[in-house]
Parts: sequence; structure tokens; C-alpha cells
Amino acid sequence: MSITQTVDIPDTRRITIDVPSIIPIGRAMLTFVPLAAPPRTAEEALRMAIERSANPNRKPISRHFGKHKGILGGDGVAYQRILRNEWD
Repeated sequence: MSITQTVDIPDTRRITIDVPSIIPIGRAMLTFVPLAAPPRTAEEALRMAIERSANPNRKPISRHFGKHKGILGGDGVAYQRILRNEWD
């Protein structure tokens, strides 16, 4: 089980955590991961995008083309045409 919550760390660096009742009593592990700061300029956003795209482990979205048939299954264009035919 994993629960994620984003919090702002105050200057005092003190946080009070209310644990949901669905978490069992006993030992647990808390992990703090700082979030990356959002880009402040368009140039910085472009630089960050270029860095992400240069990742050799990045998989292209094209690997999903033709594999997922959607919620209703079948051809999405054919389904859309069926819906539009109801418009008379």
C-alpha cells in the first residue's frame, strides 16, 4: 500500500502527519522526495524538455500504436462515425 501527499516544508522544518485509518498499526517507512522546481522561463522549460528527450531509457509513445483498442474496443474512427450518424 502506498499513499502519496504533497506538502510544503515550512521554515521550521516541522510537519505533523495524520495517518489514515486504513494504514495498519505497526512499523512503516516514510520517504521524503523533493519535487523538482518548475521552470521559470520558456528557455528553461525548453532546456528541461531537451534533457528529458535525450534520456536513452525513454520509450517512444509509438510503441502503443495499434495495441490499445480503447474503452469500447474496436476502431475509434468507426465508433465516432456511428455516434455522428445519430445526429440526423
